[in-house]
Amino acid sequence: MKFTAAQIAGILNGTVDGDEGVEVSKLAKIEEGSKGSLTFLANPKYTHYIYSTQASITIVNNDFSASGDLSTTLIRVENAYKAFSQLLEYYNQVKMNKTGIENPVFISESAKYGENLYLGAFTYIGENVKIGDNVKIYPNVYLGDNVTVGNNTILFTGAKIYSETLIGESCVINSGVVIGADGFGFTPNEKGEYNKVPQTGNVIIEDNVDIGPGTTIDRATLGSTVIKKGVKLDNQIQIAHNVTIGENTVIAAQTGIAGSTKIGKNCIIGGQVGIAGHIVIGNNVKIQAQSGIGRNVKDDETLQGSPALNYGDFNKSYVHFKNLPKIMDRFNIVEKKLDNE
Repeated sequence: MKFTAAQIAGILNGTVDGDEGVEVSKLAKIEEGSKGSLTFLANPKYTHYIYSTQASITIVNNDFSASGDLSTTLIRVENAYKAFSQLLEYYNQVKMNKTGIENPVFISESAKYGENLYLGAFTYIGENVKIGDNVKIYPNVYLGDNVTVGNNTILFTGAKIYSETLIGESCVINSGVVIGADGFGFTPNEKGEYNKVPQTGNVIIEDNVDIGPGTTIDRATLGSTVIKKGVKLDNQIQIAHNVTIGENTVIAAQTGIAGSTKIGKNCIIGGQVGIAGHIVIGNNVKIQAQSGIGRNVKDDETLQGSPALNYGDFNKSYVHFKNLPKIMDRFNIVEKKLDNE
């Protein structure tokens, strides 16, 4: 796809300073710009690159004033960073504007789908599946029986959505995500073997949820595992059966959440956090990376460590821990003096 400077300025409500007809077909960092590419300048630390960049078009703030010769056409906007982000979003929309049903696919006769559907090759659509308008389902996706997918949702290649799962509107489900597999439920018998506990519930994903590649969300034993609206999940996260994650909570990669735990809204959870089962974490909680949470957490707490402590207490304790060898040396000296008295 090619765009002229005039077209881009129209999208961004900007003005062109240079050749309105110059075309670009790719994006680049300002220091790596080449002919036919579009870049932007927002951080003053990178200003010197604008005089050497080979990018055909550079987005700059309205107040940018050149102190040397430029070979790039400028598009002036109120905020270059926001404008470039807006352009990226527009570019993605154009790039992903696929429609139609490819072959081969399997669609159950009882399945229903809305308008403007894109359905990639080798996709399986089970019995009684309901798919809304403007949904994009990329190749090799599996939708089990009785799955619902809301309007404007995207499922990328290789996502596996087990039966009974409900997915809301404007969600993004990335490649390799598994939603609705059985929860980890086993009970020991008299022989010391483990019998499987049937997992008869489902998973509910509300609106505007993003789920990163490789993340797994287990179905409930009874009832539902619930991911509420606006939640953002990074890559390779494990969410166990009957967990609830509150609105607009964000969780970084490799975090594991054990069964039946309830997490509040607007929480921020770092990478590789381990959260025990059957506990309640309040609203607006912040948990630093690699922390271990084994207790209930009140609203607005900030935690770090394993087992996790209040963030301030952890930092104070860490200072002493870091100095522990010196403290022990001093302690031994005092102990020897006392022994000699």
